[in-house]
Amino acid sequence: MGEVRWQADLPGRLRKPPPPRHLGGYVSKTLSIPQLGCRPTAAPRFPSAPPSRTLRAMNNTSTALSRRVRSLLGSAGALLLMSLAVFTASAADSTLQLNLRSRTASLRGDPLIFEKPVAWEAKHTALIICDMWDDHWCKSASRRVGELAGPLNEVVKQARARGVFIIHAPSSVTGFYKDTPQRRLAQSAPLVKTPVPLATAERWGTAWCWPDAKREKVLPIDDSDMGCSCTGAKCVIREAWTRQIATIELAPGDALTDNGQETWNLLAARGITNVILCGVHLNMCVLGRPFAIRQQVYLGRNVALLRDLTDTMYNPERPPGVDHFTGTDLVVAHVEQHWCPSFTSTDLTGKPAFKFTEDPRSPGRPVAVP
Repeated sequence: MGEVRWQADLPGRLRKPPPPRHLGGYVSKTLSIPQLGCRPTAAPRFPSAPPSRTLRAMNNTSTALSRRVRSLLGSAGALLLMSLAVFTASAADSTLQLNLRSRTASLRGDPLIFEKPVAWEAKHTALIICDMWDDHWCKSASRRVGELAGPLNEVVKQARARGVFIIHAPSSVTGFYKDTPQRRLAQSAPLVKTPVPLATAERWGTAWCWPDAKREKVLPIDDSDMGCSCTGAKCVIREAWTRQIATIELAPGDALTDNGQETWNLLAARGITNVILCGVHLNMCVLGRPFAIRQQVYLGRNVALLRDLTDTMYNPERPPGVDHFTGTDLVVAHVEQHWCPSFTSTDLTGKPAFKFTEDPRSPGRPVAVP
């Protein structure tokens, strides 16, 4: 029979084998086979003489060409698979898988804690960095901000790389950035009417959303002394800040504002429905500023607190008399019960949650709201 060569036929089509043909001493016979869509043919036989050099050369060329085609097809297939893998990875990276923790009170008053996994599209999500100043009138607060800034910046970089919109919000010092593209971006965003009126009362250089007695209980910590946690003599209150701490980088495409209307304009222009808050201090600015938790909840955004990347102004000498970090946890629990859920940076980085070096406690279950 000679060498069998395969010829592709139309997929899904069977052909009836033709009768043998005799062509000048060469015999061509079509063989039927079980494989669908292909038919083998016997190579011509040479009864009296071997193939000519020309024919052998043609066969060699054909074999080399077939190998080249298979190689190209293999390369193309590999490239296609790589492209699909990159696309799939990019699609996964553009979605934030968060474990949002919230709580409510049972009929007996005990806290019921819930954790719900959600998927937020990065392009519809903003991360707002609240009042991470370069200095603070309270030395212990300033020290903790300095420790927090590095890990927070790493989280910001990862969120930015995945498509999250970054808003820097260093209240009352935006003038320091008046000539930066980040500040101009916030100022140039088209004006969009808010669905509800923005807060107009003022406190500490910006508008302020005060506690809402219809929605929340009194804060679980006493911060009436402004919360300096330094031991011994308390620090003198003064306006020590001049800018955002330099550890946190401003990148192209970021915005910078401390204004509620500008923040809303930025969110509306990008179709952003999810807002993550981080920074300091939770019992004051992270709740009350015009770009922060209370205002964003009023505006109907999906709001979440990045709970390991925040701090409070709380003096352990004041009620309820717990250590500073437990005091922060109490405020986190208050926010989870009355305003919005929280999650940790682990959901964004895959690394352990941030913990202050001064915090002596081991990670445990969330504290209860008194």
